Amino acid sequence: MNVLIIEDERLAAERLESLIKQYDADINVVGFCDSVSASVKWFNSNPAPDLAFLDIQLADGLSFEIFEQTIVDCPVIFTTAFDEYAIKAFKVNSIDYLLKPIDLEELSAAIEKFKKTQRPEAVPQQHQVFDKVLQMLSHNYKKRFVIKVGEHIRSIPVENILYFYSYEKATFLHTSDNRNYVIDYPLEQLEDLVDPGLFFRVNRKYMIAMNSFDDIISYSNSRLKVELLHSDDQDVIVAREKVKEFKNWLDR
Repeated sequence: MNVLIIEDERLAAERLESLIKQYDADINVVGFCDSVSASVKWFNSNPAPDLAFLDIQLADGLSFEIFEQTIVDCPVIFTTAFDEYAIKAFKVNSIDYLLKPIDLEELSAAIEKFKKTQRPEAVPQQHQVFDKVLQMLSHNYKKRFVIKVGEHIRSIPVENILYFYSYEKATFLHTSDNRNYVIDYPLEQLEDLVDPGLFFRVNRKYMIAMNSFDDIISYSNSRLKVELLHSDDQDVIVAREKVKEFKNWLDR
């Protein structure tokens, strides 16, 4: 099997090649590209590989631009550091992805899925997938929240919000100056309204920002405990099934 790696970080590309070889030493990596322009040139000058691994964000733009500039006649597995909002699109459209940092088990599962589901007639449908993912990637997330304080109206920039939390059937935002305000959005709706690169839903009660905590502590059953700023809540626990995704979010 011939594969192409499109990745703008040299060490990440080398690690991916190493994992591919660990999976199957007979797989032939036919090329490396680190940009949209180099990828377009490669596809225009070489036979299509059996499979391509594409990082979303390249040195000169998003990898989806490759498909606007040339014909890509091969299935694709995305490698991405983007969060769940993009990943959901890949899942819905049956195109696999690998969330960085990639491990051998996930890589093996993705290639096995490719082997089981590859269908030549499915390749043209990829353009529909790219359009949908691009739409999600360009989503206009909220920059501010308007709240009411007595007879006054305030506008809170998201940069000043440490976390959102639910309490007694209401939703609050907590600011960096240690104030709480009631907002009209449940946490489930906030997941679609705020940038997932800025906020992470750690459990049913809390959605936190990157600068919202004092400490993260290993907890029982492979979970994590988060000590939030300005909070005495001892039950801010990252669920076990979310721990890996949470660590990837922290490592961006």
